[in-house]
Amino acid sequence: MAKIEDLQDNYAKLDKTVECSDESKIDVNCLLTFDYEYPNNDAEVKIDTDEFTAVCPWTGLPDFGTVTITYIPKTQCIELKSLKFYLMSYSGVGIVQEHVVNRILNDLVSVSKPKKMSVNVDYNIRGGIHTAVSSNYEDTNSNQT
Repeated sequence: MAKIEDLQDNYAKLDKTVECSDESKIDVNCLLTFDYEYPNNDAEVKIDTDEFTAVCPWTGLPDFGTVTITYIPKTQCIELKSLKFYLMSYSGVGIVQEHVVNRILNDLVSVSKPKKMSVNVDYNIRGGIHTAVSSNYEDTNSNQT
């Protein structure tokens, strides 16, 4: 059985860093859209997954969370399989929680050009702290004809 002093010494040696990728690994090119056939109807599309993960850029430790994307399409809808591949590309990427939602929002708005979109990531508790981050977009020109 280990003595507490030995355990403390061994624990201090666990100060490791974990390799993580930079944001260039995020695969925005896999995102696909398809035509929205009802542009005069403001249907609200809500997509969520609890399988999102990225890593802390300083420690390399994983951040797990639930991503919720809500949008009103203008002319394009986001193809779900491509979205899954896009979100999976965050695995191993070092990006802070506050930047994830803005990156996802910017990428999705760029490819789908919605009337409105919001992205929320509700992270699992880590170190006793719970974080949820949201970002929103609204096309101010979509209400003008």
